[in-house]
Amino acid sequence: MRTEAERTAKKTEKEIEKLLGKLTLDEKIAMIHGVGLFRSGGVERLGIPGLVTSDGPMGVRAEFLNDRWIPAGNNDDSVSYLPSNSALASTWNPYRAYEMGKVLGAEARGRGKDVILAPGINIKRSPLCGRNFEYMSEDPKLTATLAVPFIKGVQQNDVAACVKHFAANVQETDRLMVDEEIDDRTLYELYFPAFKAAVQEGNAYSVMGAYNKINGYHCCENKNLLDLVLRGEWGFDGAVISDWGGIHRTKEAAECSIDLEMSVFPDFDEYKLANPLKEAIRKGEISEETVDRKVRNLLRMMFRLKMLGRHKEERKAGAYNAPSHREMILKTAEESMILLKNEGHLLPLGAAKIKKLVVIGQNAAKIHSDGGGSAEIKALYEICPLMGLKRYLGGNVQVEYYKGYYVPEKPKMFDHNWQADSLDDLKDTTIGQLIRDEAHMQEMHRRQEEERLAQLEKEKAEIHEKNKALFAQAVEAAKDADAVIFVGGLNHDSDSEGIDRVDMKLPYEQDALIEELLKVRKDLIVALVGGSPVEMPWRDRAQAILWSYYAGMETGTAFARVLFGDVNPSGKLAETFPGRYEDCADAKNGQFGLWGSIKLEEGLYCGYRHFDRNRIKPAFCFGHGLSYTEFAYSGLTLKTEKNREVKVSFTVKNTGKRIGAETAQIYIAPIAPKVDRPDKELKAYTKVELAPGKSRKVTLTLKQQDFAYFDEALHDFTADAGDYEILVGASCEDIRLKGIAALA
Repeated sequence: MRTEAERTAKKTEKEIEKLLGKLTLDEKIAMIHGVGLFRSGGVERLGIPGLVTSDGPMGVRAEFLNDRWIPAGNNDDSVSYLPSNSALASTWNPYRAYEMGKVLGAEARGRGKDVILAPGINIKRSPLCGRNFEYMSEDPKLTATLAVPFIKGVQQNDVAACVKHFAANVQETDRLMVDEEIDDRTLYELYFPAFKAAVQEGNAYSVMGAYNKINGYHCCENKNLLDLVLRGEWGFDGAVISDWGGIHRTKEAAECSIDLEMSVFPDFDEYKLANPLKEAIRKGEISEETVDRKVRNLLRMMFRLKMLGRHKEERKAGAYNAPSHREMILKTAEESMILLKNEGHLLPLGAAKIKKLVVIGQNAAKIHSDGGGSAEIKALYEICPLMGLKRYLGGNVQVEYYKGYYVPEKPKMFDHNWQADSLDDLKDTTIGQLIRDEAHMQEMHRRQEEERLAQLEKEKAEIHEKNKALFAQAVEAAKDADAVIFVGGLNHDSDSEGIDRVDMKLPYEQDALIEELLKVRKDLIVALVGGSPVEMPWRDRAQAILWSYYAGMETGTAFARVLFGDVNPSGKLAETFPGRYEDCADAKNGQFGLWGSIKLEEGLYCGYRHFDRNRIKPAFCFGHGLSYTEFAYSGLTLKTEKNREVKVSFTVKNTGKRIGAETAQIYIAPIAPKVDRPDKELKAYTKVELAPGKSRKVTLTLKQQDFAYFDEALHDFTADAGDYEILVGASCEDIRLKGIAALA
C-alpha cells in the first residue's frame, strides 16, 4: 500500500508530464539555461516561473543588474551575515548547523530567491586552497553530519539548497580546466560521502557541478559522476545546476545529467544549452528527449518548492534581518571560537581588574563580510572584535587601539567584476568546444604568476617600510597596559575564490610583530581570525592563543564574551593545523596549485590521516580545542550486535569549576586490516554540556558502514571481519579511552 508521500509523488509526476506535453522546444530550452546572471527562463503562458538563484553560504548576496556584474545599488538588500562554513564546522554541533541553514533559507526566501547556492562541502585537501573558508572540514564524516541538518534547515523555508561543488573542487588555480587524477577508492571514501549524505539523508533539492575535471572529464559534463553515481547509485532526482561557466561543450552537457546551465556572460542565447543545443536538435545530432529529462528535473524541484501546483499559495514568504536570526548567529559564533592554548589559565580575563586594555592588530577593526568572492555579502552590520570589546567593557575601561601592521589597500572596481574576469578563458570558444592551446596557456599563466609574485614582493617592501613605525608604536603601548590582545590573522585578500594562497605564513610581517610583543609581554593574548591554517612559529612562547574563523555579524560580541568568560569556549578544529606547510601531503608530493593537471597521489591520506601515517606532529591536531573547565572520560563499554553494529558507551564528567561543553569523538582503528587503511578515522561524535561536577553517560552506535572501505574490484563498500580498536577522545591525539570490538 502506498504511503501519502508516494501518492503525492505520483501525482506530481503526472502533473510534470502534462506540463511537459504542452511545452514547445523553444520554451523547454529557455528553462534550462540562464536568461540573467542569477535567473533561468520561465514560460509565462503556462504559469512556469524562472528560477531565481543567489550566492551564498554566508548570507544572501546583494542584487546585481540582470546582465552585468554591477551592484544594483539597492538599499533593501542588506542581510544577516552568517558564520562561514569553516566556523560552523568548528562548533561540531549539528543543531547549530540546522539553525544556520534555517536562517539562510528564511533570508533567501525573504529576498525572493528559489535556490541558495550553499552549503559548500568540499573536502579541505590543502591549507592553501583559497576557498577553504567556504568549506567545512578535511573529514567526510564531520562534513556529512553537519551538511545534512544545514540542508534541512534551508529547505524547510521552501528554498532549495544547492550543494556544491560536486566533486573534489580542491584548488582555485586553473579552476576551470585543471584535470584531477583520482582513484575510485579515494573518491568514494573521502570526496563523495558528504554529497551522498546530502542527497540521501538531507534530501537536497539541487546539486552544483564543479568547475574542475575528474579523470579527464569536466564535472558538469561527466556521465560517470552525474549519471552513474549521483543519479544511478544514489537515486538523486533533483536538479543539477552548473557552476557559473562550468559547461564547455553542448553535446556532452546535453547528454549527461546536468539540468541548468548558468554562466557569467550576458550572451544568454549563446550558452551551450541555448541556441547551440536547439541547432544540434534541429540537425538530428541530439535528441529532444535529452531536454525533456532536464525539464522534468527542474519542474520536480519547482513542485517541491511550491512554485507550481496546488500548494502554491502555501509557499513560505521567509524573512530577512529578523532579530531571532541575529541571536542564532551569535550563539553559533560563540560556539565556533577555538581556544588553542591557555597556559597558566591566562584566560578568561577579569574585566574588574582591567583599567587599560591595549588592542593591537588590523583584524581587530577589520570588516570581512564584503570580500572572498561569491561569498561576499552586503551585511546589515558586522561587529568587529574591537567594537565587541568596547561594547562589553563600557566607559570605565580605557581601550587603546593600534594597527600594529600595515595592510595595503586593494582598489575597488565598479565597472567590471572579478567573477567575469576569472572566466576569461571561456571567451575563446566556438559552439560547443573550448579552445585552449595548452602550451600558450601554460606560458601565459607562468607570466601571470611571475607578475603576481613580483607584485607581492613590491608590497612586502612597502609593508616592511611602513611597519617600522607601527611596530614601535604598538610595542611601546603594550608595556604599561593591564592586558594586551593582539588580533591578527588573514583576510579576504588571501582567503578568496579565484586564487590560492602562496604559503601558510601570516601576511604583513605579523610573526615579527608578535615576536616583538612577546618580548615585552609574556602574557600577550594572541587572537587570530582567518579561513585556513597559518604557521605560528612563536606558538611555544605564547601563553594564550584563540582562533576564530569568519564568524559572522556578531563576531566581536562573541569574541568579547569568550575572552572575558561569559561564554566558555567549546569550538574544536575541523581541520589539522600543521606546524609548517612543508609537513602537508600536497607539499610533499607537489600536486597542488599546478596548471593543467594534478594527481591526488596521497589518496586517502588527507589531513589527520596523513599526519598519523607519517608520524608528523602538527601544531594543533584535528578535533583539538580547549575549555575553561576540564572533562574526564570513564567506563567504556562496547557491545557488538548481530547486525554488526557496535554500541559504544562511556561517561563524560565535568571535573572543573565552570559549566562547559565537550565534544567526545570516536575513531575506529582497524587491527591487522586486509587492505591498506588509515591508522584511524572519525566515525561518530557528540557534544555534551555539563555543569561543574556533573556527568553524563553517552551511548553512540557505530554501524557496519562505519567499519567499511571501498573495494574497487567489487565497486562496493565492504566491512571485513576482524578486530577494530575503538578510540574515544577529546581530539584525534588526545585519546582517553580504548577498547576492541570484534566484527564477525
